Amino acid sequence: MTKRVIVTGGSGLAGKWVVQNLVEHGYEVMNLDRAPMAARTARTLITDITDAGQVFNALASSTAPGEFADDLEPKPIDAIVHFAAIPRIMITPDNEVYRINVMGTYNILDAASKLGIRKVIVASSETTYGMVFAHRDRSPEYFPLDEEYPVNPMDSYATSKVVNEVTAKAFHTRTGSDIYCFRIGNVLEPDDYAKFPAWLKDPALRKRIAWSYIDGRDLANACRLAIEKDGLGFQVMNVAADDVSSDVPTAELLRRYYPGVPVRKQLGEFETLLSNEKLKRLLGWKQQHYWRDEAKNIVQ
Repeated sequence: MTKRVIVTGGSGLAGKWVVQNLVEHGYEVMNLDRAPMAARTARTLITDITDAGQVFNALASSTAPGEFADDLEPKPIDAIVHFAAIPRIMITPDNEVYRINVMGTYNILDAASKLGIRKVIVASSETTYGMVFAHRDRSPEYFPLDEEYPVNPMDSYATSKVVNEVTAKAFHTRTGSDIYCFRIGNVLEPDDYAKFPAWLKDPALRKRIAWSYIDGRDLANACRLAIEKDGLGFQVMNVAADDVSSDVPTAELLRRYYPGVPVRKQLGEFETLLSNEKLKRLLGWKQQHYWRDEAKNIVQ
């Protein structure tokens, strides 16, 4: 039986990999976005997620691939992957970052609850830990960063993501639906591995993100596994690679750039500082794309 999934933000950097992965695995997918997908992997319904009426109508629409399909009757939606958002600070005013991200997520979760859609994957962010977009250099309370960390950001983007996690928990409490929030690390595409020579030359460039990364294809696998894993209720999970995006060992990175920050576990030589243990434990996720393999023909 075909499963129907709506992906919001499927025209974006991360969302397009999710759409492609789901289509390749036999899902019927519809994309909600402000512009069609460049690759036309799935049909896009142009939707303003800050408009509650548009969101409700979109989630109740047919996911058929086109207007001449044999069956245009709307069918039940099995899951939503919600990636649509302003993706960072400093591209729109801060109040717009906050408004669009918070209201968009509320509208998606509200409509899903009223339409009986029982599975939503929400894109949260590593920025919730408060370092990435801080107004000044800021050290965390401890490493590795895990889902129990007392998040306390100061910027509009990360704050919007924290609010979205609270909103997701509220809707789970209301409906009992499975709502999984992914705190996603720095998303890389295949072309991005050409940037590694510069990144390796100056490790400080990626200090604020604690040298995290996640290949878009690995992120897409995590989303599909989340759709296929029922019964976890409300969960927050980091989505990050197993290793740091540096050829400097993790312990040396900490010594140079985060001296004095407590380390709560024994870390492997190049182990990530954005813990992915919960993701692996709950979803059985395994990394497939490592920067060393992807960049081996580029990095000298």
